[in-house]
Amino acid sequence: MAARSIGSLTVSFGLVSIPVKLFSATESSRAISFNMLHKADGSRLKQQYLCVKEGVPVERDDIVKGYEFAKDQYVIFSPEELKALEEAGTHSADIAEFVPLESVDPVYFDKAYYLAPDKGGAKPYALFTRALRESNRCALGRWAARGKQYIVMIRPVEDGLIMQQLLYAGEVRSIKDLDIPQIEVREAELKLAQQLIDQQSSDKFDPAAYTDEVRARIEAAIQKKVEGQEITLTDGAEGGGAQVIDLMEALRASLERKGVAPSKAQAAKPQPEADTEADTRKPPKRAPAAEPAPAARARARK
Repeated sequence: MAARSIGSLTVSFGLVSIPVKLFSATESSRAISFNMLHKADGSRLKQQYLCVKEGVPVERDDIVKGYEFAKDQYVIFSPEELKALEEAGTHSADIAEFVPLESVDPVYFDKAYYLAPDKGGAKPYALFTRALRESNRCALGRWAARGKQYIVMIRPVEDGLIMQQLLYAGEVRSIKDLDIPQIEVREAELKLAQQLIDQQSSDKFDPAAYTDEVRARIEAAIQKKVEGQEITLTDGAEGGGAQVIDLMEALRASLERKGVAPSKAQAAKPQPEADTEADTRKPPKRAPAAEPAPAARARARK
């Protein structure tokens, strides 16, 4: 089935305007939703807003919006006041600058849209796409819709253009806020890790290779419920707490499972270093040998 456009806009940079059609690049929601029911009779439950002070339900017509500027102190805004604060929708994405593609961290990526040329826009669309691709740059600009203003990045892909909504700087946390310790890595460990990465590397990302297994389980369980079958629940987690492992042994074992033997230099265990955290750990205790069965002891005495 042909994709359906959700709108039209104009991409403008300099004196060039490109009319384009807008298409959603992703599904709005794939989550399976469940309704809240009354346990006693299975009927649907209705959500209500209760007044904390009076303890009575409040009808929607009696609800207003307020901003809490201090503890239990609010300023009230009418629907007209909130509407006046919204950004007026525009039918254009105004390009402000062009930057290298790799300079935009994917952590800023939000919703994505496909852009296709609209009537009369095929030639400038093709020119713009090729110019971006050959310069290895993307276009950054602003776009207003649904009362909000967005930063957008227009980038070339194999068959056309994608307009990517970006998050604002204040919406993205810095990784520098995390307390990540700086640990020295042994050269032998690094070589084994790189060998494992090379062994499991692919030329490109294939999204079809990954499926939503949780969704499949939920759908199968729903179908069983519909058909009147009883579902047996199993505990997916086994064992106790975390186990301390040797990094080199884990890397070697990973390679051996893939049928790749480490080189002799990599297979040799490095000498322990006194200043590493791993050297201060005690080796895990081995479980005691199992007691032989009475029949086996009797045969052994004979």
